[in-house]
Amino acid sequence: MLKLYNSLTNRIEPFEAKDNKVRVYACGPTVYNFFHVGNGRSFMMFDTLRRYLEFKGYDVTYVQNFTDVDDKIIRRAEEEGISTTEVAEKYINEYFTDADGLNIKRASVHPRATENIGGIIDLVSALIEKGHAYESNGDVYFRVRSFPEYGNGLLKQSIEDLASGARIDVSEIKEDPLDFALWKASKPGEPHWTSPWGEGRPGWHIECSAMAKRYLGDTIDIHCGGHDLKFPHHENEIAQSECANGCKFARHWFHIGFVNVNNEKMSKSKNNFFTVRDLSKVYGYLPLRYFAVSAHYRSPINYEPGIIEQAKASLERINNCLANLKFLAKNAADTELNAEQTEYLNSFISYRNRFEEAMDDDLNTANALTAIFDMIKQVNVTLTDNQPKALYEGLIAKIEELVDTLGLLPKEEESDDDAAIDALIEERTAARKAKDWAKADAIRDQLTAMGIILEDTPSGIRWKRK
Repeated sequence: MLKLYNSLTNRIEPFEAKDNKVRVYACGPTVYNFFHVGNGRSFMMFDTLRRYLEFKGYDVTYVQNFTDVDDKIIRRAEEEGISTTEVAEKYINEYFTDADGLNIKRASVHPRATENIGGIIDLVSALIEKGHAYESNGDVYFRVRSFPEYGNGLLKQSIEDLASGARIDVSEIKEDPLDFALWKASKPGEPHWTSPWGEGRPGWHIECSAMAKRYLGDTIDIHCGGHDLKFPHHENEIAQSECANGCKFARHWFHIGFVNVNNEKMSKSKNNFFTVRDLSKVYGYLPLRYFAVSAHYRSPINYEPGIIEQAKASLERINNCLANLKFLAKNAADTELNAEQTEYLNSFISYRNRFEEAMDDDLNTANALTAIFDMIKQVNVTLTDNQPKALYEGLIAKIEELVDTLGLLPKEEESDDDAAIDALIEERTAARKAKDWAKADAIRDQLTAMGIILEDTPSGIRWKRK
């Protein structure tokens, strides 16, 4: 059984789903810039959780939002001299470019805050009607003391403890310094919408409550976020959702640890961040994914260039094994497996069992990777040439299933010049047999110029792109 750490209870708990359906909400990006590796780790680990739930056979509805109206977006629009809508659209597209590169699957729904204004207004109205919120000079605030459990969920602090450390912002007229904004009155030049309290825009926290309710219902199974969102964002989500809906908001909370640089949290505010886009130009995308899944999701992980280089080397081991198996399968006889070969293939189920055991243990991706590499080692040490195609294809399927569950399987790159490359290799082979070394060398130089690396194997010549 899958067991996951629940940030709400601070313990590892068995995960169960009604009717085999799992409803997951993940906090997505505020789209005003490229996302950095710290953000990316969260998005990749949310995706790894989703992939593993699907591996286990669950029917997953996965919602990840875009915050497309925000102070940072407004400032970026002013800097670039374009509208906030154009800023949001630009960086949503850039998000997908990087997310696709990192093998992050598209969500079942990617809602935007600006597309859910009606639901946000309805939720705020319900909170006012129930006495949990109030209007003040066109703003609307959540009345924190109306929810006695506030702070006891994720933060594990009482309202009294929070109040003792609170400071009053003189620019806001609130009943209590703990109260937080649900709706903000518009300022000149800002995007705004008509509401019962005047022209304005939603506060940040209410967006997620409204979108989770619309697409997943009043109670969801898993809520995902970075560790830094526990307070105030997620604590506020709990308060406003449970007060409005009269029931538990999320059964399980899944939070991701920080990515550090020199043992200090990576963040844009500290200007010590590296964007996924920039690093992908140096290392490629999948080494960054490997970096993310190589450590336990709840633990902080330190970014260093050397670690990404190690990730590249590890991925190369996986890819080389798969490439070798595919090459052998391409040239293998299409005959049935005998009893010994069938037993050999079936013996690899033990690695799948080890992988699943590791992932069931609070998504222990590091141990899951160990199972994959032990499987690859077994293939490299024991597999012989001249086996039936079905044996090679069976091994490929077993390895790819596990690698893909961690999101590390490269996308198949189809190219129109593959046939031309095969033809050149055949021509070179014929030239070598005829001892026409000059022609063979010329063809090899041509292939090298095309970025093709040739490898001589006992089963023939194999090629790959640089």
